[in-house]
Amino acid sequence: MAIFSKKFFRKVFLCASCLGMAPLAMADVVVIINPANAAGIDEEQIAKIFLGQTKTFSNGSEATPIDQKEGAVREEFGNKFLKKNPSQLKAQWARQIFTGGAKPPKELSSDDEILKFVANTPGAIAYIDSSKVNKSVKVVKH
Repeated sequence: MAIFSKKFFRKVFLCASCLGMAPLAMADVVVIINPANAAGIDEEQIAKIFLGQTKTFSNGSEATPIDQKEGAVREEFGNKFLKKNPSQLKAQWARQIFTGGAKPPKELSSDDEILKFVANTPGAIAYIDSSKVNKSVKVVKH
């Protein structure tokens, strides 16, 4: 068993340790919209909007999706609502951009920026960590 070095086992242990801590990094994500938006929104509609398959809400009003920068909140949103991991999402958007299809949603850097944008933009739809929700937005999905 001298084939494997101590360095190899350290790397395996480090990777396993990081994987063990991954659930602690998961965010409790909620989907938010502008409070004036009266459209009915379900998980299918959320996925279609964020995957570039539609540009409108169920009532026909324009949807402006906003993504988080890469991180735990974005990853949890992708897994929970889009049923795709970060690699799958990147690949899908690369294909759509290459074929002249839809453009990915605009990205904002923080929950605070997203809250402000959604509160001030009638067609905005975004997601944030549930602990950051305030009265300036309406939560449509947990």
